[in-house]
Amino acid sequence: MSQESEHGKWAVSSSEEEDGDKPSTSLPQQTGLSKGGEPSFPCSEARKAALKRKASPLKHQDGGFPQAPKQKSPPEEQGWCLSSSEDEEDTKGQKGKGDAGAGARPKEHRPALKEQGEGTHKPLQSQESSQAPQKVQDTWDLLDGENPFRFFLTKVKGIDAKYNLGALHIKDILSPLFGTLVSSAQFNYCIDLGWLVKQYPKEFREKPLLVVHGEKGESKAELQEEKGLYDNVRLCQAKLDIAFGTHHTKMMILQYEEGLRVVIHTANLIAEDWYQKTQGVWLSPLYPRLPAGASASDGESHTMFKSDLISYLMSYKSPALVKWAETIKQYDFSETRVYLLGSTPGRYQNNDKEKWGHLRLRKLLKDHAMQIPDQDSWPVIGQFSSIGSLGDDQSKWLCSEFRDSFTSLGNGRKAPTNHDIPIHLVYPTVENVRRSLEGYPAGGSLPYSIETAKKQLWLHAYFHKWSAETSGRSRAMPHIKTYMRASPDFQKIAWFLVTSANLSKAAWGGFEKNGTQLMIRSYELGVLFLPSEFGLNSGYFQVKESMFSDEPASSFPVPYDLPPEKYEGKDRPWIWNIPYTRAPDTNGNMWVPG
Repeated sequence: MSQESEHGKWAVSSSEEEDGDKPSTSLPQQTGLSKGGEPSFPCSEARKAALKRKASPLKHQDGGFPQAPKQKSPPEEQGWCLSSSEDEEDTKGQKGKGDAGAGARPKEHRPALKEQGEGTHKPLQSQESSQAPQKVQDTWDLLDGENPFRFFLTKVKGIDAKYNLGALHIKDILSPLFGTLVSSAQFNYCIDLGWLVKQYPKEFREKPLLVVHGEKGESKAELQEEKGLYDNVRLCQAKLDIAFGTHHTKMMILQYEEGLRVVIHTANLIAEDWYQKTQGVWLSPLYPRLPAGASASDGESHTMFKSDLISYLMSYKSPALVKWAETIKQYDFSETRVYLLGSTPGRYQNNDKEKWGHLRLRKLLKDHAMQIPDQDSWPVIGQFSSIGSLGDDQSKWLCSEFRDSFTSLGNGRKAPTNHDIPIHLVYPTVENVRRSLEGYPAGGSLPYSIETAKKQLWLHAYFHKWSAETSGRSRAMPHIKTYMRASPDFQKIAWFLVTSANLSKAAWGGFEKNGTQLMIRSYELGVLFLPSEFGLNSGYFQVKESMFSDEPASSFPVPYDLPPEKYEGKDRPWIWNIPYTRAPDTNGNMWVPG
């Protein structure tokens, strides 16, 4: 079916799910497809489409990617593909070369490696890496003491090596240099279990591993079947009792002989998400074990991270996660400087409303952020990889609930209700996707659907392009999700949040019963950075000019360019479930999702 609008003709796909991605067939690992052409792991519709197109590309008649973009496309080419899903992501994959990583842990927290042992690894080098050991050590030295935020991007294959300095691959995070693993828990949305196990060093691959997922029905059965290949793996199904919810949290809990570490990130546990996408990672300090006899309340941080993490785990009502909560009580989290911000499915009233979702953010900002002169002119910037149904107009959620929570600052002051505070939404254009490293299949992890977009044309007035020239990642499509409050000149930010939550009511929650009840559909998790926790009394961070510039450690490394660039007249948001056939992508291919 097609529909004409002010934005051109849309071809509407019948798919009603979310996203999908898989490795290009030119890459050296498995494609992730079964004999029937379906992904070998549970996957959303958009991801499946991307996997299919990578396995069976449709070459454009021009045969290649033009040196310069075409000046104009006729209306029928400006169509979008939309899914009705309110959340996001998936991909699967392939393994990129160059898995060598730059670790990011202060020296005082580096566990001592065993003097001798079969499993001892060279510093942050994978089997595929040819990086010299001395260069790896130099990277350790560069990061030590110079990343107080513990916020990192993931490595990207196909960009200049300098833009991967300080970036992490999953193999780096699981490296023995970060600790001698005893057991681990992996929370995620899309999981390729076989690929995940291979990311652990050989000496850790048989250690107890708990995988927390939200799969149901056939996809759950497939995951259980794959789990049968690994005696050390246990599965924990997150309860999703409210329709259209997902288990979207992306977290690792890593217990070591030397201590415990928490990793909160934005990548699915599939190869493609760690290959040519922009992802974010928060890596905790190495938490030491509390002395014998310590109480359960010892080892808390000023941010109450430990108790909030335990509350989040207990919300699953799972015996396996109760055990992990008991384990966490045994460690000292006092060095944590970030606040935990989660969502769990449910309907919340009274004080429970402020435990999760956007009301949790509102409370944190009111209680712990500082008021700033002229703060009513500071815009909110949201950057994400998927968009849900937000209502018939901006007043239904975006410029009411969402803005009221995201503009709260200090002393319980209520945000202005005059709707003058700007909102800038960063989401890739069709051209961003077409010119990306992956080409059109990168859009499998950007599952905004035609069915959703055509109901909220008003939203597109808020859109800004994806641009990350200062980090060298403009062509690595974002799967990271970030939110912040910036000064009018975009040189300062009052706070920064990296999270799994996209722009959707399913993730952040929506009011019911005249605002007396908050309903959340999905599990989400992120960390909030506030200046006061990093010794800044100004109420804001200076924005780092470049992710790699030599600036004070207190300058915050925003992972994309500021100020954001508004969509121009010819720009269209990427929509995954309609065809793009007029212009070839970087691989010379077209996009036909069906």
